[in-house]
Amino acid sequence: MIGVDGFSRWSGALGLCALIAMVRPVAADPRAVVELFTSQGCSSCPPADKIIGDLAADPSVIALSMPIDYWDYLGWKDTLADARFSARQKAYSQMRGDRDVYTPQVVVNGSAHLVGSNRAGIEDAIKTTEKTVGTMTVPVRIALSGKEIKVSVAAAPGGDGARHAEVWICSVSKAVPIAISRGENRGREVTYHNVVRNLLKVGDWTGVAGSWTVPLENIAHEGIDAAAVYVQDGSRDKPGPMLGAAFTSLH
Repeated sequence: MIGVDGFSRWSGALGLCALIAMVRPVAADPRAVVELFTSQGCSSCPPADKIIGDLAADPSVIALSMPIDYWDYLGWKDTLADARFSARQKAYSQMRGDRDVYTPQVVVNGSAHLVGSNRAGIEDAIKTTEKTVGTMTVPVRIALSGKEIKVSVAAAPGGDGARHAEVWICSVSKAVPIAISRGENRGREVTYHNVVRNLLKVGDWTGVAGSWTVPLENIAHEGIDAAAVYVQDGSRDKPGPMLGAAFTSLH
């Protein structure tokens, strides 16, 4: 399916999940961030949604579902869609210069894109992007401590300064089952994995080690049980390669 421009309102009021007093830092550095642009109104998407579920079980991969809203006119309004994800997908296509926007589309490490149901292709893209200088080489840590989330980003490897990247934190729902009653997937129940429910910019990273503290109440609301942090070259409107990332459960 080929995408068109469209925006919908962001839904989901912020709240507060159960507080956890202990600190739990992320132990391993992931090799890839895999973003799936998907839609409940896309009949081609369920196989890709399942693949994201499989990848979510791999601790070396941060797999994220980013439901778009531009298929809402087809008879079913996606209950998880966010216009910011549609804009993010479009920004990726503009940076690549191909304006190739569709569902299910996967973007691997902020650079390679392919059909989201191509499991072997995703693994190949991970291996290929891993070889790109700077991609996923910056250690990122996220820890939950009481009512706060602490984010730390190491200095650029080899003292490579003068960088400009942004640090973002995502509110994540690990598994969201949705019964779809209309549109191309009518009559199906699809489980969406690692669904991003909110995005919050934490700060800017210039190649120098930095740390930030985010109130948990800014991240957690009903249904949120994980958080992901990524450091991405460029900016929100001009996203580049992923430089580093981390993921943690909130319960």
